[in-house]
Amino acid sequence: MSTAVAARRVLIPVELGALQARPRQGEPMQLDGLSMGTHWVVKLAGVAERSRPALQAGIQRVLDQVVAEMSHWASDSALSRFNRAPAGSWHTLPEACFAVLQAGLAVARASDGAFDPTVGALVNLWGFGPPGPRQVPPNAQEVVAAQACSGWQRLELQAAERRVRQPGGLQLDFSGIAKGYAVDAVLDYLRGLGISSALVEVGGELSGLGVKPDAQPWWVVLAQPPGSQLADTVVALHGLAMATSGDYLRHFQHAGRDYAHTLDPRSGEPLLAAPASVSVLHPRCMLADAHATAISVLGVEAGLAYAERYQLAALIIERCADGLREHLSSALARLQD
Repeated sequence: MSTAVAARRVLIPVELGALQARPRQGEPMQLDGLSMGTHWVVKLAGVAERSRPALQAGIQRVLDQVVAEMSHWASDSALSRFNRAPAGSWHTLPEACFAVLQAGLAVARASDGAFDPTVGALVNLWGFGPPGPRQVPPNAQEVVAAQACSGWQRLELQAAERRVRQPGGLQLDFSGIAKGYAVDAVLDYLRGLGISSALVEVGGELSGLGVKPDAQPWWVVLAQPPGSQLADTVVALHGLAMATSGDYLRHFQHAGRDYAHTLDPRSGEPLLAAPASVSVLHPRCMLADAHATAISVLGVEAGLAYAERYQLAALIIERCADGLREHLSSALARLQD
């Protein structure tokens, strides 16, 4: 459904009501650093200051491991080694890397290829990968050639052994899912330490657990395009993750046209009429990340139908002649206070 915005929208997960939180003294501890070409920030409640060095190092190790397995920018990562492998060769992927690939392929099937973790050749061709940016778009023949070696249906997996066959020239690219997985991995690491209150952000993707020392939830404002006059949508991130895909985040210009960094795997080209932004709430940030990309590629009408089919809490912001317009999925509307 679409909606005209009159006031701040507040979204509260049902699970928050089950918390028996009591106010405590102190402010949340904040840790931060760099990983995956972006910043990460973690806020923690109920943690002793003396734990700071060990927590900082532990979080960084978790994120470094994600890079070592899943970065298409790091030439020695497990993913990059697979991308360079000869046609017909089989490769055993690390457990987490294989799990992310399986999740990406599940979203690819669900979205009929609107999300596809095998589009690395196209990403590189359009100047959004390790080879670097470009000022002039590729020609049609180059796009067709990159498409020919891409496609999630070309992958053959042996799940029990975590093995994947390189069909030849296929380039895995986890940019639409790896940051979300990294958020999940950090939160899982913190849970394993017995921490019950945390907010984790990696490059704008977030997940929260528990409440702050003042017994308030981890309130987060959903991202909006620059210059938006829409009212804020605020969500209590307890047991929820948030990911946003937007056509304003990365792009290049040529001959008066913007080429967004999000590609439509089905056409092999950047999106022409994408929503200005798509935010998805989901218990797992990895899936929020992938579904937000899929909805962006599908567009407003088909994206809303996709969100309804899979009961996704999604907020889609569309550019119209008279400004920006919001569309809420029914799952997101049910979270309204």
